[in-house]
Amino acid sequence: MTLLSVEGLDVRYGDIQVLWQADLAVAEAEIVALVGANGAGKTTLLRTIAGLNTPSAGRISLRGRDITAVSAEERVGLGIALVPEGRRLFAGLSTFENLRIGAFLQSDHRASRRALDRVLAHFPELVPLEHRLAGTLSGGEQQMCAIGRALMSAPRLLLVDEMSLGLAPVIVERCGKVLADINRAEGITILLVEQDIELALEIAQRGYILDTGVMKAEGPSAELLASVDVRAAYLGL
Repeated sequence: MTLLSVEGLDVRYGDIQVLWQADLAVAEAEIVALVGANGAGKTTLLRTIAGLNTPSAGRISLRGRDITAVSAEERVGLGIALVPEGRRLFAGLSTFENLRIGAFLQSDHRASRRALDRVLAHFPELVPLEHRLAGTLSGGEQQMCAIGRALMSAPRLLLVDEMSLGLAPVIVERCGKVLADINRAEGITILLVEQDIELALEIAQRGYILDTGVMKAEGPSAELLASVDVRAAYLGL
């Protein structure tokens, strides 16, 4: 079953158009990678799906429901969570305070506690950092906290923007393993935007290639990685 459907999406920043007629579909419990060069419009598409940008044309559907005009807060309630580029934690709040912000719509404290326990099971490294200010954490610790914060809302669809940005390879591998684990164990659907194209396509079952705001190719990750034309034209490999 299709969880997320994006059809004919145009997005502008003032007079500048960033996306042209973008189409994308993600099935339930699937991991899909969205790859392309810097400035291709990948982050814009993710932010638009999350409700942070307003499209000038097109439609976004979640399980068949048109959510194009639904607010970002309402989309969180519907099961969409964003791990933003650059982590965007509240530097003056503690690690656990940042995590709990992810459950701001959750009124059941026991459910919130269970969500926190699940996050800490995935990222036990955060347990001794409970009272540390987020601004003092390493880049890898901040990324774990940012992913954990998104998971606190019990999402059906997790949008992950540039997970590897500025991180050591060992931390990137660690976070990538957690994404694969939560997808497999909890059935959480993931749309992954990633600078490390090979990493993204290794984690994902399928991929889309976005080039200067236009979808140029899509298909199984193995086929995209194996295609000489695709690698040369769009992946820089």
